[in-house]
Amino acid sequence: MSCKNLEGTFVVQSDSCKYIDDVILADYRYDTTIVEGNVVKPQQTKMQFKTNRNVGKTGVMLIGLGGNNGCTCVAGAIANKLSLTWETKEGTKTSNYWGSLLLASTVKLGNDRQGNSIYTPMSNMLPLLNPDDIVWGGWDVNSLNLGDAMKRSMVLDYDLQTKLYPYMKDIVPLPSIYFPDFIAANQGERADNVLSGTKQEQMEKIRQDIRDFKEKNSLDQVILLWTANTERFSAVEGGVNDTAENILRSIEMGEAEVSASTVFAVASILEGCTFINGSPQNTFVPGVIELACQKKVFIAGDDFKSGQTKMKSVMVDFLVSAGIKPVSIVSYNHLGNNDGKNLSAPSQFRSKEISKSNVVDDMVASNRILFEEDEHPDHIVVIKYCPYVGDSKRAMDEYTSEIFMGGKNTIVMHNTCEDSLLATPLIYDLVILGELCARVQVRRDDESEWESFHPVLSLLSYMLKAPLVPDGAPVVNALFAQRCAIVNFMRACLGLAPDNYMTLEHRFESSLAAMKGGENGHSSKKRRVV
Repeated sequence: MSCKNLEGTFVVQSDSCKYIDDVILADYRYDTTIVEGNVVKPQQTKMQFKTNRNVGKTGVMLIGLGGNNGCTCVAGAIANKLSLTWETKEGTKTSNYWGSLLLASTVKLGNDRQGNSIYTPMSNMLPLLNPDDIVWGGWDVNSLNLGDAMKRSMVLDYDLQTKLYPYMKDIVPLPSIYFPDFIAANQGERADNVLSGTKQEQMEKIRQDIRDFKEKNSLDQVILLWTANTERFSAVEGGVNDTAENILRSIEMGEAEVSASTVFAVASILEGCTFINGSPQNTFVPGVIELACQKKVFIAGDDFKSGQTKMKSVMVDFLVSAGIKPVSIVSYNHLGNNDGKNLSAPSQFRSKEISKSNVVDDMVASNRILFEEDEHPDHIVVIKYCPYVGDSKRAMDEYTSEIFMGGKNTIVMHNTCEDSLLATPLIYDLVILGELCARVQVRRDDESEWESFHPVLSLLSYMLKAPLVPDGAPVVNALFAQRCAIVNFMRACLGLAPDNYMTLEHRFESSLAAMKGGENGHSSKKRRVV
């Protein structure tokens, strides 16, 4: 056997990692490489990570609570907490968190003495928030209770809906903000649960809702996440939304170019609550980012990366890394849920098109052998609304590439995406990782003050199509690099070196002989017969 799994908790035995009361203190050497012209200089920075092991009682308020993602998210957490099973034509199914990076994937922890790779659940690396323990709430422009919203969405199997309905029927969304100019006109028929008053008054009501939710449920912290309709892009205008001062004044004055999602984000920041944007619109206009930085409140976005775009970030990374030049990427989607209905309007589609199209930029820019400066593949994205297919989105992609000596290579892919069942685990991951980041601080050896993450939480990029990053930081879309960043961040919190794939212990006769000797001459590894 070459891989083994470690299911239980583990302790790091090292001078670099200390468990002190409710804190993990880890010494860490951060190795980087600086390139100055044609000179390459290795650089080392000694750092210390401090991780609070206490996970406070957490509430999550979803904007779009009654939508397909919102009700599926709450239903999934309840089903897992109750360990529900249900019957389908394929047999008995059991509740799980499959599709969640943090709850259903494993990471390599190290090797045993015989060279076997030891894997452990990612959730085993550090104390993490459990979705079973989250208190759920939120807002929706539609008044339907979550039990009936779950039936309307037609996402979950019928037998599971029947078992969940008693737990869902009494959960009713709070009235939400509805600015018709920012979403498709076809959404008006659903909007029967909306706030009235000025934009300032509506923001104050949202702030009061957050405080009431926190007090009623005795919460230590509240996280807000937008999973409502895609809005059109807001125009970034001087004097309106370009600074923190201006965005606050614009809300007070009722400026037309302030969207509902931006009002929610500002309310969340003013209440000291992390805000995550799961849709593609530019909720985080410059004034909102500046306000988050002033208040030291986390924000993250934009747009869940669940199906077609996740595959694209893998495929293009593979092609470019293999020295193959993608020259044409054509992506077609059709879906029939309410998200698809809203995206059938041109302004809302444009928001989605932008987030889907930028996903290949960093990978293309990394290879100047294949691509000249400012050269990009032709990249077309089409989305159509087809009510019959419901939440079962169809995605078709064609990748055309130039290969050796003028040859052409075409890869065609068909992807049937259960839209909400892929997006819901991302909501859990975004909330869990965002909560963890709030418990981690770092300092360099030459500093006495501890420092938290930058308010723009770029570490959450794995789950997002169009990652928001701090000013001056690079945007990384390649999925493997994004995952490595999360895994190696967790390892750093334990004083462990980054995982690498050199496996030198398996590449030299001396080290292989030493491992074999440790097994008293009996290797557990399969050998090739020659």
